[in-house]
Amino acid sequence: MATRKAAESTLYHVHPKGFWKKFRDAVVVNPEISSGIPIAGLNRYPPPGSRPEEYSTPATKASDPAENPYWKRDVRRAYPQLSVVTQTDLTTLLIQHSEANAVAAPSESEGNDKGAVPTKKQEVTDLAHAITAITAETRVYDESKLPPRIPTAFRRWIPERAPDAPHDPDSYFPMVLYK
Repeated sequence: MATRKAAESTLYHVHPKGFWKKFRDAVVVNPEISSGIPIAGLNRYPPPGSRPEEYSTPATKASDPAENPYWKRDVRRAYPQLSVVTQTDLTTLLIQHSEANAVAAPSESEGNDKGAVPTKKQEVTDLAHAITAITAETRVYDESKLPPRIPTAFRRWIPERAPDAPHDPDSYFPMVLYK
């Protein structure tokens, strides 16, 4: 006869005693089931933190003073470098990027510069005037060219009609299904 080998569910767990054992036997559906509370001396033996030896940090490249100079470790002086864009610079950039680039017309000889389109000198204007001039010439945004959106991790749900649920075609069925 083969014996079944299985873990004893109540071997390493605390059992109630006295009144609470009688109460548990009367109330519990299966009194043979474990309480789930482990016995402190048997669970996780040896207990964590009871090892006698001390932990020593393994040697790495960072622990070698020859390979770890102070200037690489000094985070107090690793501040970000500031970048300044003045209104004049921004105005110039806006005006330059709003108009089409000047392209040289095709010429019959390479040395002939008669067909080159001259570029006009950019005059320095106020930022507000530059923005008004650019938006007056061309529409910045329309249906085909929308402004940038904040990137999201989720797709936007677009309702799409799904086939109706099975029902009697002659009965009143107000439910409409969408995908």
